[in-house]
Amino acid sequence: MKANIRSWNDLSLAAQFAVAGGVIMILSMVLIGRIVAARIEDGVVRNTALATSQYMDSIISPLSQDMADVDTLPPGAHRALDEIFSNTPLGERVVSFKLWTPEGRVVHATDPIIVGETFQITDNLAAAVKGEVRADFEDLSDEEDQGENALGLPLLEIYSPVREVWSGKVIGVAEFYEVATQLKRDLAAAKRNSWMAVALTFMSIGGILYLIVLRGSRIIDRQRDALTAQLSELGALSAHNMTLRRRVQQAAARTSAMNDQALRRIGADLHDGPAQLLSFAALRLDNLRGQVKDTSELDGVERAVKDAIREVRSISKGLSLPDIDSRSAEQIVRGVAETHAARTGSPVDVTCELPPDTSLSQAVKICLYRFVQEGLNNAWRYAGGTGQEVRLSCADGILSLAVRDRGPGMVAGPGGLPEGGGDFSGIGLRGLRDRVESLGGTLTAGNRKDGPGAVISMELDMRSS
Repeated sequence: MKANIRSWNDLSLAAQFAVAGGVIMILSMVLIGRIVAARIEDGVVRNTALATSQYMDSIISPLSQDMADVDTLPPGAHRALDEIFSNTPLGERVVSFKLWTPEGRVVHATDPIIVGETFQITDNLAAAVKGEVRADFEDLSDEEDQGENALGLPLLEIYSPVREVWSGKVIGVAEFYEVATQLKRDLAAAKRNSWMAVALTFMSIGGILYLIVLRGSRIIDRQRDALTAQLSELGALSAHNMTLRRRVQQAAARTSAMNDQALRRIGADLHDGPAQLLSFAALRLDNLRGQVKDTSELDGVERAVKDAIREVRSISKGLSLPDIDSRSAEQIVRGVAETHAARTGSPVDVTCELPPDTSLSQAVKICLYRFVQEGLNNAWRYAGGTGQEVRLSCADGILSLAVRDRGPGMVAGPGGLPEGGGDFSGIGLRGLRDRVESLGGTLTAGNRKDGPGAVISMELDMRSS
């Protein structure tokens, strides 16, 4: 069935119209041809019957007037009717004759066997009793038509009402069977001509419509070919753009990883360089304390040096990254949450729902680390660490990560990002958004729908990674 539908759809519009329209036109032609032929036959038979009926009425009516008083004919009338249809040109033309009473009784007939018999009143006989001329061509199916049917000739059966001369009342029905050999030829020719006319008309209409549809089909085919070519070009362009997009994302991911590595080196250099030198300076200050009488200035310098050491170590710690290459996404998220909880004393509820075969690139792992780190720092700073939650999941190739709290929430700023969000350890929402979008993901920030608090979330399409 599907193959047939596919084959039909593969045809051009002109071919579909030719098949469907041809079937419909043939059926319509047959129907209309039958109707026209039937109307022609009915009209020709009716007109012939009326002409013959008027002629026969002029002969039979004067001999049948006694039927107005009795349902029989006098012997003279019987003899006259027999002479009319015996060995005369009219007898050669009218091969059988019956004279009926309105009750269905035969009072005279060319076949004397049925005279006096009563038959069932047919529709034609009933209509003639009511004053209507009826006729059938080659339809001898009635009970009293057995003799005529045996002749094997094309006969026109005519029922003509016989009226009383002075009152016009129908007193009987004259039924006669006229040999209709010529009528049969005429009807055959008329039907043949009508069929030819109908066929020629439908073929002309179908041909003209087919030419119109063929022209439109060719235009549509040319436009479809052009659209297909354009679609193919757009597909190639889209594939090329997708390749470029992936290259840009990969380059951005590599750049992000390189930046984090550079920050890690800077943090290490700060820890191993200036921090060590400041520590050495602090030791030297302790040694100079016994050599200086007024230590007030020395105390101020010592406090400044120790503050600088703490600041350098804090910056160094913030810039450094743990060894995340060998860790899974869940281990990274839980590690950041545990470190944050240990540092701030505020608990973090962590939920991870990842398939066991989830594999992430280094850039994505770094993004997860920084996202959770900055999100928790922001929640601790502006929400006091109340109700901190981290949710990590992956469904249908989409990696989702959200950090929530139960603080006062956020207020949208002019740029669409929340006000009061602060800088997430020097990165901030805009920097975090740039990091996520560089990997082809999206970042959203706003207030929770299930109560007070703020939420920041990100999504990454792992299928295009």
